[in-house]
Amino acid sequence: MRKKHLLAGFLSLSLSFSLIGCTSDETKGDADSKGTDTKTAMDPFDHSKKYTITGMTFRYGDPPPASSPGIDMINERFNVDYKPEIIPQGDYAEKSSAIVASGSMPDMIGFTADDNRFYQWAKEGAFLPLNDYLKEYETLSKIPDHVYDSFKVNGKIYGIPRYSNPYPLTPIIRKDWLDNLGLEMPTNYEELEKVAIAFTKDDPDQNGKDDTYGLAVGENINPNFNMGAYWDASAWYHKNDDGDFIPGMISDGRKGLIQFFADLYKEDAMTKDFAVLNWADTNNEFYSGKAGIFVGGVAGMSEDYLSGLLKIDPKAKLVAIPPFKAPDDSQGFTMGSGYSGILALNAKLEGDKGKIYRTLELVDAGKKFFPADQRNPQNQDFDWMWGKEGKGYNMENDLPVRVPTFSSEGLAPSTYFLDNREYVPSDADVRYADDYKLPEMKELVNSLQDMFNDSHMYINPSYGVISKTEQEKGADLMQFLTNEQAKMIAGQRPVSDWDKLVDEYLKRGGSDIIKEMNQGIKDKGYTDRKWE
Repeated sequence: MRKKHLLAGFLSLSLSFSLIGCTSDETKGDADSKGTDTKTAMDPFDHSKKYTITGMTFRYGDPPPASSPGIDMINERFNVDYKPEIIPQGDYAEKSSAIVASGSMPDMIGFTADDNRFYQWAKEGAFLPLNDYLKEYETLSKIPDHVYDSFKVNGKIYGIPRYSNPYPLTPIIRKDWLDNLGLEMPTNYEELEKVAIAFTKDDPDQNGKDDTYGLAVGENINPNFNMGAYWDASAWYHKNDDGDFIPGMISDGRKGLIQFFADLYKEDAMTKDFAVLNWADTNNEFYSGKAGIFVGGVAGMSEDYLSGLLKIDPKAKLVAIPPFKAPDDSQGFTMGSGYSGILALNAKLEGDKGKIYRTLELVDAGKKFFPADQRNPQNQDFDWMWGKEGKGYNMENDLPVRVPTFSSEGLAPSTYFLDNREYVPSDADVRYADDYKLPEMKELVNSLQDMFNDSHMYINPSYGVISKTEQEKGADLMQFLTNEQAKMIAGQRPVSDWDKLVDEYLKRGGSDIIKEMNQGIKDKGYTDRKWE
């Protein structure tokens, strides 16, 4: 019975969205012409009028209390009655859908980056177009166009992106092993293959034992060791004979990479039981000193793993492998989407520009970036954001440290912004190595960041594109391709079967995915490859 009621709610929700969209389209011209002078005259940061602002998003872990010092500080600073509802991530999809279906969508609502409801509801007119407002705000105006472009709907911006580091995990190598064997940094797959075999057969750690090998690889052929967008399984980089982008998993670049793995497998130069090794075990293959080539990133690295390796071999030195030049002369890795979530505003705010401005001012404040040297009580904005020194945090060794009850008691405003992930400006002088303590980790992260700064990065045109067939069959098709490619690596199916494998993918639904994805890519204005 509950499902029937919920379904009825969704049907009425779609109808109401359609009405909103219809009304907005029919009156847009008049509204724009009539509202131009008002918008120009209105001060976006005028706080003379008080607004009630509601919001809803998800959070990992326990939500903070509904009443707290942090809420009070926001209300006082922005002259609002702020009512955020923060729901545990595991319950969010169901609860948020039910709330919206009931007709009670709040002023702001959050989504994960891959939540298709955002795109569906945006098309139905549920959200406020933000194109005309973003220029007013310090942070929102600096978010790169290519990030906004990736989730536009019908050419309009319907949300604010939650920051995600744009740098991917890329291959790293034991520099000390290269030096021990007198080898140079590999610049192509042929050289990388020779290095991996040498790491397997020539005792790179110089312990007199046959206990090392080249690449650490785990289940689902992870990491995939792409040395640029040309070989990236997740990038829509290659095109078919019709000029349409195709998934990297069926590209010529991927075929060459699978042949590379197959050659290494025959030489025992990669993890032999890769098909059954989980991610933690794959990490252990590298950080226990067995394998000499793995992947690393500028953020989220485990210093415990590296400390363990240094205990085994104090001379271990890890560095980034720069991207290889591809057969088409391109060179560079695929850039991440730049966002991990989206925050949208209710379309019903249309017509109340004062409330729109105040709501976006809240969003902008929550995303404000503070460089490392400004994270102290001398910076009044930072001090306020973290709940004031001595209450929300304390300074220890010139670094701000949150008090144990920072979140559980809601001591600071930062806890309550629906998007409290700082958006790092592209021109910010940020060194990701500053987030680590271990000198060897700092050195690795610096080598990765320097490499990214010196390289072009490919903008994957598939970001934010929705394909109905991909939603229905995509996961199964990707697993099918992965399983068959794993067989090719292990010699259970010849790589010469590649064209047959691609045909199988296309016949099982892949051709429809390619057609739908390319239509979405064209709708976003992409016609050719873009690099940053």
